[in-house]
Amino acid sequence: MGSKSTLAGMEVPIIGMDTIKWIELSVAITNTAATSTCVTTRLSDDCASCSIIGDPPIYFIWRIYKARPHMLELIELSAHKDFSGIGLRIIFPDALFPFAYISQNKIDSFLSSLNNPYLLYAMTVSGTAYSFRLRNISAYSSCSNFPRDELLEFNLQNYFHNGPITSVAATAGYLIVGRNDGSVVTFRLGLLHHDAPGFVHELRDDSGISRLWSFMSRGRTAGALQDMVVLNIHGIELLFVLHSDGTLQVWDLLRSSKILSDSTSIPDSEGVTSVRLWVGEPNNDSSVIPLAVLCSRSLEISKKVIYVFSLHCTLDDRIIFSLGASVQNIPLEEGKCIDVKLTSKKIWILRDNGLMMHNIFHKNMDEKESQFFTLQEELVAEHLFQSSEQFSLEDLVSMSHSVFSSAKDHVGPFISNIFLRRLLCPGVHHNAVLRSTLLDYNRHWTDSEFRSLTVDGLKKEIRSIIEHQGVSESATSICYHWRNFCARYFHYWCKDNGPCGLIVQSSVGVVGLVRKNSVSLFRDLEDIEPLVDGSADGLFDLVSSGLDLLDDGYEQEILLEVLRCIICMSQQLGKTASAMFYETLVSTPSISSDEIIPRLLKLLETGYSSSVSMYQMSDVGGDVALVKELVGHKNLRKFSIEMLLSLDALSKKAASWGKVLNVIESYLQILVPQKIIQKIDADVTFNIHTSVMLQAASQITKVMFESAFDVLLFVNYLLNLSGQIDMLHDDVSRIQLELVPMIQETVSEWLIIHFLVTTPSESPAIEDFSSQLSTLQLDSNTDKRSWNEKLGKCDSTLAFILLLTSQTSSGIPSHSLLCLPTPPEIISSVRDFISWIIWGKTGEDSTFLRRSNELAMILLRNGQYNAVEYLLTTVEANSLREKISRSIQETDDNWCVLQHLLGCCLLAQARYGFHGVLKERKVHEAVRCFFRASSRQRASQALQDFSHIAGLPQLGFDGCASHAAWKLHYYQWVMQVFEQYNSSEGACQFALAALEHVEEALRQGDDFSSNDNESATNIKGRMWANVFKFSLDLNLLYDAYCAVLSNPDEESKHICLRRFIIVLYECGAMKVLCDGRLPFVGLAEKIEQELAWKAERSDVLAKPNAYKLLYALEMHRHNWRRAASYIYQYSARLRTEAILKDSQHVSLMLHERLSGLSAAINALHLVHPAYAWIEHLGEASSFPSDSYQSKKAKKTVKDQLAGNEIQAQRLQFYIDIEKLQNEFVLTSAEYWLSLSNVKWTFSGKDKVPSDVIDLLVQTNSYEMAFTVILQFWKGSGLKRELERVFSAMSLKCCPNKLGSTSTGTNVIMLTSSRDAMVVRGSSDVVPASQLSSQWETLEHYLETYKSLHTGLPIIVAETLLRTDPQIELPLWLVLMFKDNQKNRTWGMAGQESNPASLFQLYVDYGRYPEATNLFLEYVEAFASVRPSNLINRKRPFAVWFPYTTVERLWCQLEELINAKCNVDQCDKLKRLLHGGLLNHLKLLKVDSDDVLSSAAYHWENRKVVLGGAL
Repeated sequence: MGSKSTLAGMEVPIIGMDTIKWIELSVAITNTAATSTCVTTRLSDDCASCSIIGDPPIYFIWRIYKARPHMLELIELSAHKDFSGIGLRIIFPDALFPFAYISQNKIDSFLSSLNNPYLLYAMTVSGTAYSFRLRNISAYSSCSNFPRDELLEFNLQNYFHNGPITSVAATAGYLIVGRNDGSVVTFRLGLLHHDAPGFVHELRDDSGISRLWSFMSRGRTAGALQDMVVLNIHGIELLFVLHSDGTLQVWDLLRSSKILSDSTSIPDSEGVTSVRLWVGEPNNDSSVIPLAVLCSRSLEISKKVIYVFSLHCTLDDRIIFSLGASVQNIPLEEGKCIDVKLTSKKIWILRDNGLMMHNIFHKNMDEKESQFFTLQEELVAEHLFQSSEQFSLEDLVSMSHSVFSSAKDHVGPFISNIFLRRLLCPGVHHNAVLRSTLLDYNRHWTDSEFRSLTVDGLKKEIRSIIEHQGVSESATSICYHWRNFCARYFHYWCKDNGPCGLIVQSSVGVVGLVRKNSVSLFRDLEDIEPLVDGSADGLFDLVSSGLDLLDDGYEQEILLEVLRCIICMSQQLGKTASAMFYETLVSTPSISSDEIIPRLLKLLETGYSSSVSMYQMSDVGGDVALVKELVGHKNLRKFSIEMLLSLDALSKKAASWGKVLNVIESYLQILVPQKIIQKIDADVTFNIHTSVMLQAASQITKVMFESAFDVLLFVNYLLNLSGQIDMLHDDVSRIQLELVPMIQETVSEWLIIHFLVTTPSESPAIEDFSSQLSTLQLDSNTDKRSWNEKLGKCDSTLAFILLLTSQTSSGIPSHSLLCLPTPPEIISSVRDFISWIIWGKTGEDSTFLRRSNELAMILLRNGQYNAVEYLLTTVEANSLREKISRSIQETDDNWCVLQHLLGCCLLAQARYGFHGVLKERKVHEAVRCFFRASSRQRASQALQDFSHIAGLPQLGFDGCASHAAWKLHYYQWVMQVFEQYNSSEGACQFALAALEHVEEALRQGDDFSSNDNESATNIKGRMWANVFKFSLDLNLLYDAYCAVLSNPDEESKHICLRRFIIVLYECGAMKVLCDGRLPFVGLAEKIEQELAWKAERSDVLAKPNAYKLLYALEMHRHNWRRAASYIYQYSARLRTEAILKDSQHVSLMLHERLSGLSAAINALHLVHPAYAWIEHLGEASSFPSDSYQSKKAKKTVKDQLAGNEIQAQRLQFYIDIEKLQNEFVLTSAEYWLSLSNVKWTFSGKDKVPSDVIDLLVQTNSYEMAFTVILQFWKGSGLKRELERVFSAMSLKCCPNKLGSTSTGTNVIMLTSSRDAMVVRGSSDVVPASQLSSQWETLEHYLETYKSLHTGLPIIVAETLLRTDPQIELPLWLVLMFKDNQKNRTWGMAGQESNPASLFQLYVDYGRYPEATNLFLEYVEAFASVRPSNLINRKRPFAVWFPYTTVERLWCQLEELINAKCNVDQCDKLKRLLHGGLLNHLKLLKVDSDDVLSSAAYHWENRKVVLGGAL
């Protein structure tokens, strides 16, 4: 074997091969199908291969799985087309033999081959052979069975009785079967009928004795057939046959003749078994055909060797082969051999740990004898931190705690972001693998559901799994869960996506790999990739790397030392440092990326802090943490010493640090993206070339970014150690001012490229119904539909959008699109792509700032707003740090465009992606960006030059000669953009900004208006109207009103004012007009007119109510009469429209009428009495056009027409306070009746019908009834109505109501609660509780109103006694009769309700005991007068008793005694009455005599006095 293999390339997966939609077709079971096994070779491993057909080539890939041996998978690839994403699965009734062959259909007619262009041969282990005529895979649809007319089935068991089948091969029209006895049989399956002669033929030598001898000795000389290969050489179909004993035979299939039979010369062949055979293509230069034979020693099972032979070919009349000795032997020591491909010069060996390539017939000493290509497993393990030598769980946690020392709460989310971003990175993410992993966590989906998950959906599911793993929220716990999840993922990645076979197209140099669930290609390494690996000393061979940047070997040695130092630093920090640095750059952590470098350098100098040790103790325990801390300190001391020694040796070797810096600067030229002039213009389509190029770009850009980051870390490390390593001040300044900015720019460029090729695109935003309709693709645009379906998926990165939307304008050169890309072509296309990203199509000498604007515009048009924001903010931040000299004018131009695009991006984010505070923040940032974009002097020219990309031609910048005119146009355009995105706040600001430039633009005479001859007034009016509109949208009512006041266009002002009032009305904010904070400034009349117009045309019950607003407005302006007029109009409309409303709104409307009438009364009370009236039109009339009513004296009042009759004409009349008060009282009565569900409507007359009083009393609304009486009746009428009310109230107090004819008193007969009239003889027993309440009510109102009518107690007592003569009058009522008398010594005389009246009532209604007792009470009181009052009693006419009534009582008692009715009682009463009268009369006689004596005495005395005088 030769020298050790060198790393030459890496695997690059093809995007979309893990999301194939499979069409499953079953092969129907027939009676001819075999049932027993007739083969010895079974499927021990998954197998796959690729058939390359046609020109341009079609790559047909077939796979058979060990887990599903009944199924054959077919995938059709075309290099120049987009992969359809559809595969075909053929389900067989039995397990398959590990063989399949696909070729072009050359056995059918031309027309038939158009529909079925391909042939497929397959065979089951039971010996059933199948021939399929295949269509294009995309032409199939899911159904139950494979079409029978396109399938041919044949049972081979009848032909193999001597031994089982050991090998199968095929070519177009031939199926070749090898048996265990060494024989070979051909079947012309599909070419001939199975009964036709020649359908079955056994290959054998037919030349006479030789044939006989061969037949007799075949069992001894030829071993079991192991492998067969069919190869077309010079138009001849040759069959190469390998037997187990090493015998090699070559047959001409067409002639069925043997061409060669020889034995392979294998040294130490004892115990060696030939297992597999591979035949390469003939070498046109030397006519040598390489052969490779896999041999296995029986004593050493694991010992396998591949021997390479040269088969010399001579062309004469016939082909002559001669087998040479072994030219190379390749032991398979490490890794399992999966597949081998042999070409004319190379042999490719696929193992489970990598792909080996060996040069056969090796003669060129400069050419490597063997090369090694890494598989994707290595990259996946590195991304997911599954390599133990590259990743430590404790290092990641400790480093995160050190970096986030002031924000510990962010450590867990930060670690999750690192893992999640790497897990979903293209090349690492695999749909089938991720689904298998999620199934372990009980996440179940159907195929369609899982396929529909976007990147955001996957992130949400994975985060939920990690968050619900445990209750601990520590960073160590989170990192532990992530490591377990990624370990599961990596396990399934290796299990479900392992390598199965190779794809080698030797004619063009294509090398690929077929996996279980994907397909990949191999690429060469970029020149710098071996340089930064550091795993072997040979990688530092700069000359072999093709890098000729340094002049001599002396500088190369210095560079080698620098690279050793850089690699040493990188190994000390581990892979986590670059991962953390990248995450801080692409996400929004609590610290900036500029703070990461100093903190990482601090770790290199001092190690982890004590706080990190405390976290480790809490997570892993004190003892373990102490051990780790000691080990870490030991490693840190070792690293520090080694670095100091290395740097000291480096400075001595270079003689000065300036020389070292020169070498580093030269090395940086390798890291800078190279500029490539692209001269070919071609459309870029979504094909395999694009997919592979971007996947390879993600791998290369990661390496370049990490390399640039390592250099940046190294030069900053030199700055920190500048004093220890004797670095001069000039060298320090050079690093700070030149190298660091240069490296930072390089890091930013690689960061952006890596971000574009690895970041998944955003899902298209669904903004409204029209957008949803557009997604239905009614125009059948399948390309657009498939494009939208790809957005938001892990495989659809931002770079795809950049490439596929640029089309011919991109200028991306198209390599050999007809074939799959070769390893060198992949690297070349990646270089072209990187150059296009950084420098553009032409590679002109321009800044990346300008190029980033072009890229951002492409992403912006495709809705990738987050990516645009990141791209532009990163470029902007980097441009601020750059110290490289450049044209300030050019910087200003590109900077303006950047700010413009960033503003558009932020505005779109605010509309689609954010809400609440975040949305407001985005809007504010967008406003600042647009203002910045217009701040520079050359902004107009810069945006005009960029207009074909930015989409600004509609602004008409060409006609703007002045900067002010351009700003006016630009601000209006931005205002419209904000308006389209429903951002009124930003639109309002730019409308105000545009107003500031109107006058200046007019003075300079620019024709900036969109309309011809538009004046400044019109422009300002339009702008102020926009300000008004946006302010209303923001609910800034005062600002909106100020915009109305500021509007110089009267027509626009009035329109805005009307809209203002309508909006205030609709949103319930009309109090803004009435609180006095809005200056009307000449708009008062207009506001009043608009409100009046609104009031007339609105529902009277609408809220807010325009009439109330008018009332409040006029009250605030002290227009009392006007306010009363509007509020009365409201009440009048309520009265008119109440008839049309349903009953449930009657009470509400009456209450509103009362409020309106009360407000009108209150308003008129504020007016001078001479003018306390309002002028009112008919109830349905409009408001007068004049603003105020004339202040003149009140004229004659004209009543409205009676009832509900419609007025024949609208008569003008005046209403004063008295009329309002009357209406208020009656409306109140109607309201109280409505509460009791009693319908009564005020007719509008001044005269109030008595029925309303009856209804009020009936519903117990006594207070309202008395209010109506006091309001509308005076004098005798008032007393009459009071008597009626109290009589009715008295009736309600009687438990047994007996009707009787009235004797001289008019009494109203009210209906009961059952609406039945009370008549004589009827009784209605009232509950005791209700009676108690009625008595209390009667007492209360009788006490209140007896002062107005002193006879009310008589009415009450008479009503009670008339209703129930046996009723017991309440004590309080009796006391009312007695208390009216001031002095009982005067007898029973007094006011109208006196004891005599009560005595008379007793006598009238047969209450003789009560009458007798009452009379005796007052007689005794008369007799028992005190001596001091005796003189008063003896005064003439001082005492009165109802003697007539007493006489009637005496007579009534005698009549009862004579009638023998209650004789004892009546006799007793008569005696009491007789005794009382007798004593009373005697007392009167004595008093009379005393009076006469006193009179005589006084007369005599007078005469004496007169006589003496005379």
